[in-house]
Amino acid sequence: MFTSRGTIAVNRPTNRQLKTFSGLRSVIATLRGPDGCKWDRVQTHTSLRPYMVEEAAETVAALDEGDSEHLCEELGDLLIEILLHVQIAEENGDFTVEDVIFGISDKLVRRHPHVFGDAVADTAEAVVQQWDELKRAERVGESALYGIPETLPALALAQAVQRRAEKAGFGFDSREQAWEVLREELVELESATIPAEQADEIGDALFAIANVARWYGADAEDALRLTTRGFSKNFRRLERIVDDRGVDLNSAGVEEKMALWEEAKAEPA
Repeated sequence: MFTSRGTIAVNRPTNRQLKTFSGLRSVIATLRGPDGCKWDRVQTHTSLRPYMVEEAAETVAALDEGDSEHLCEELGDLLIEILLHVQIAEENGDFTVEDVIFGISDKLVRRHPHVFGDAVADTAEAVVQQWDELKRAERVGESALYGIPETLPALALAQAVQRRAEKAGFGFDSREQAWEVLREELVELESATIPAEQADEIGDALFAIANVARWYGADAEDALRLTTRGFSKNFRRLERIVDDRGVDLNSAGVEEKMALWEEAKAEPA
């Protein structure tokens, strides 16, 4: 069948087909095919990279919202990005979707010998320890930091590096030691005078804060995100208050600003 533009029209898949993994794969292959979408056809691993980052971030945001319908949608968007990369790899002869599925399935079975073998791991902590030991055995000769993506947000990257270093035997013995280093870094930051030195000391202090956070069992990235989200919410309330009263924040004194801030925080959610 031909359209008015002279190109072959592709039949719409049935809803039953669209509910299957093979159906989705077929849709993506069609979009990348000769009579597919002009945008999809020219994409590469590199050009799709920003979308992978964006969709992963949106999926995390949906998780934070606790909205299952939104999460379902975002997981679908993320799956599209994954399968587009698979499709491109298949076209290039690099690997197939079966290679991807086998690789992760084999890893899961291999690193869960307490489920698929005779090993024993009676607690969640024992499972994590066993996983780490198996990973180290598989990566003999490689750095303990191997595989940590430097594209992670800075605080998440810091804690990932710290966890790996600690598992390799390089870490503090107590929370007090972590606090001591943080105090030292804050003193050094306060005494820094040269911009480059100040930037270095800020980095050291943030790294130390991330380490202290781990001793409290806190995800530093999530903690800062929640605080920033709370600040943003209160600041929007503050903006409404000053707009209603005709207050100019730029000319207001510190005491007046703090009073307005406390008032904004006290407003009902």
